[in-house]
Amino acid sequence: MINSNLTIGVFGIGLDVYWGQFEGLKTSLESYLETLCLKFADMPVRLVNAGIVDTVDKAFETGKTFRQEDVNIVFLYVGTYALSSTVLPVVQRLNVPVIILNLSPEDRIDYDSFNSLNDRIQMTGTWLKYCSACPVPEIANVFKRTGIKFYQVTGMLENDEEINKEIIEWVEAANVAHIMQNNRMGCMGNYYSGMLDIYTDLTLQIKYFGGHFELIEVEELTAIKDRVTKEEVDNRVAEFREKFDIQPDCLPEELLRAARTSVAMYKLIAKYQLGSFAYYHKGTGSQGNEDTMSSIILGNSLLTANGVPVAGEFEIKNAQAMKIMDSFGAGGSFTEYYAMDYQDDVVLMGHDGPGHIAIAEGRTKVKPLQVYHGKVGQGLSVEMAVKCGPVTCLSILEKGNGELMMLVAEGESVHGPILQIGNTNSRYRFSVGARKFVNDWNSYGPAHHCAVGVGHISSKLEKLSAILGMDMVKVC
Repeated sequence: MINSNLTIGVFGIGLDVYWGQFEGLKTSLESYLETLCLKFADMPVRLVNAGIVDTVDKAFETGKTFRQEDVNIVFLYVGTYALSSTVLPVVQRLNVPVIILNLSPEDRIDYDSFNSLNDRIQMTGTWLKYCSACPVPEIANVFKRTGIKFYQVTGMLENDEEINKEIIEWVEAANVAHIMQNNRMGCMGNYYSGMLDIYTDLTLQIKYFGGHFELIEVEELTAIKDRVTKEEVDNRVAEFREKFDIQPDCLPEELLRAARTSVAMYKLIAKYQLGSFAYYHKGTGSQGNEDTMSSIILGNSLLTANGVPVAGEFEIKNAQAMKIMDSFGAGGSFTEYYAMDYQDDVVLMGHDGPGHIAIAEGRTKVKPLQVYHGKVGQGLSVEMAVKCGPVTCLSILEKGNGELMMLVAEGESVHGPILQIGNTNSRYRFSVGARKFVNDWNSYGPAHHCAVGVGHISSKLEKLSAILGMDMVKVC
């Protein structure tokens, strides 16, 4: 799920003195660079190919071009030896991740064919086509000393699936960083009183992720809800029936109430151009607000499944984690520990409120709840389990030293009995076992919520954390 607004800068390097000495060397390197660019051909990205940079003048010119094109990530293809002075000016003022591609044109030099050339100039020119590893230490040295963040991918230009995977993951990570940088999160209401672990510093969030936080009053949503038309409500009820497995004991008036609030939420999201949302409000003392907050779950589950993750309990940090997971195409459902099953060695995890119905195992059930535990009111809720198979848990953790970090675990969503209580609920098995997973996860002091998504994507999250300048710990 790559955003078409992502811009990738690509350039190769070489030494201009070589071109007059070794016939065909520059042409070969340009061909290799074109082969590299083909790896991005099927991605919905804009590619800025600066060609082979072989002089200081061209390096400054390329750096200016990349700044003007507002590139989000740069891939530096090392085809042969080049001076570091022709590399640094390209990237020094960009402030974007630089991926050094140390890629040989083949898995090895054909030694017999090479040694039979009997022309040392031709031999040297051929060797230089395979000389990608040579300048990497020099480039790394200069990048380190000048504070340039860089990462390496080493292997073969073609027929190397590991390399292809690494390149794609770097593009995906840069894409998610770009999405977060431009994301607007709506924050409606207030924290659940006394839930100290979820409190966060919004400026700290912006420091790492960028984006914008729109602080919204519940009364605004209630006012929008009061203006929703009957036709809009009926259409949303029809969508509910299509997307959810609505249980027989759900009253028609409750569906209408949920639909009205859902339409209002969509209008609110559109008004502020929001890409994620965190909310909580007791609603007591105002019948209109209590009606709004007790009928919000179905609509917010639809939003979460359609690219606007919604976190309850005003859990801003977890809304960030959910947005990250969803931007990677993994989903990202709001969850927390429910209970331990020591007999099956699994952890039961889920949450009340919205769920990511796009990653559900089967259709998500809608059930009426006579009480929202710990909250005001009653109404409809969703019951779902995450698809069986590999999953990744992500927590955005605010450390005591004023930094953020990512806490990650990979596991499996497995079949078995769940609590049929009208909430999201899944059984997760971890390679280290349930006891050790819980102990290790808790030892880093995360908030009690996390985001769970489908697939094992820790390698992508690791790249994103590097781009964001954030530590990441993987417990399993």
